[in-house]
Amino acid sequence: MLMNGTYPFPLPLTVSHEGAGTVAAWGSEVTGWEVGERVLCPIASGHCGKCRHCKGEEAYQRYCFKAKQRGVQLAGAFAEYMLVDAEETLRLPAAIPFDMAPPLACAGRTIHTAISLPSLAPGSTLCILGSGGGLGHIGIQFAKSLGLRVIGIDARDAALTLSTEMGADLVLDARKGDAFVIESVRTFTGASADEEGGADAAINVAEAPTAPGLAAAVTRRQGTVVQVAAPVEGIGFPFHELLIRDVRVRGSFLGGKRSAERMLEMVVERGVVVKREVVSGLEGVNGLVERAERGDVGKGVVRLREE
Repeated sequence: MLMNGTYPFPLPLTVSHEGAGTVAAWGSEVTGWEVGERVLCPIASGHCGKCRHCKGEEAYQRYCFKAKQRGVQLAGAFAEYMLVDAEETLRLPAAIPFDMAPPLACAGRTIHTAISLPSLAPGSTLCILGSGGGLGHIGIQFAKSLGLRVIGIDARDAALTLSTEMGADLVLDARKGDAFVIESVRTFTGASADEEGGADAAINVAEAPTAPGLAAAVTRRQGTVVQVAAPVEGIGFPFHELLIRDVRVRGSFLGGKRSAERMLEMVVERGVVVKREVVSGLEGVNGLVERAERGDVGKGVVRLREE
C-alpha cells in the first residue's frame, strides 16, 4: 500500500508494521513488564481515550481517528529497537517462535477478527477467497479450529496446494470461472430444488477486481461477506447480490487486544502454523518484496538478530 501510494507517509520512515521482540526498557508510567519479556508488537499507537470508539467496546478502539499506524505513519519494525504502546502490547507465548510471530501481528489478528464477525456456529460453512495467501492459509486453520467447514478459493497452483495442506474441506480453482466456483459451492452446501445453497459467510482476502462479487455470489441469501482485501482499484459488488439476494457486507482490519490474546491462545493450543520465508538482515528485504510481487505463497520475515 505504501509502494502504490494508497496511504500518504512521512519521509524518512522505518517501515514494517509487523514485529516481535523482547522488552528493552519502558516509560516512567509503565508497569508490569520485565526486561527480556517476549512480546508481539501492536501496530496502532496514540489512541485518544476520549472518542466514542475508545470509550465503547474494546473491539472498536482500533477505529479511533487519532490513532496512527506503525510502519505507515510512525516508525516500524525494520530496526533494532521499536517504540510501542505498552497498553496494546501482547505477551508472546514461549511456544511461538520469533520467526513465526510477526505475521500474527497483522495477518493473524486481521483474519481471526474477520472470522469472528459473522458469528458462525460450528458446522457452518465459510468460504475464504485468497485461501492460499498470507492471511488465507492462517484463516483456514483458525476456522477449522472453530469447527467450521471451509471452502478455499484461489487462482494459483501453489496456493491451492497450500489450502489443501492447511485443512480446507473443499478447494476450488478460481481460474475455472465464476460459474464453476458458484455451482461447486452450492452443491457442497446442499443446493436442491427447494434450496439455493451457498456458504453461510465468505471472507475476501483476494485483491482481484472480481473477487468481491464472487465472494457475494458464493454466499447464501442473508449471509455475510467480510471484505478484508484493499485493492488499489477499489471495491465493487453487483447490486443484485446486495439488493435481491440480501447479502450483507462488512469491512474489517486488525482486531482488539482481547481478540488478539485469544488468537495467540488458539495458535498454541491448535498448533497453527504460518508458512514463511525467513531472511537474516535488512539486505534480504528487496528479495522478499520481489517474492510478494510474484505472488509466492506464505509470508516473508526478516530476522534482525538471533534469539
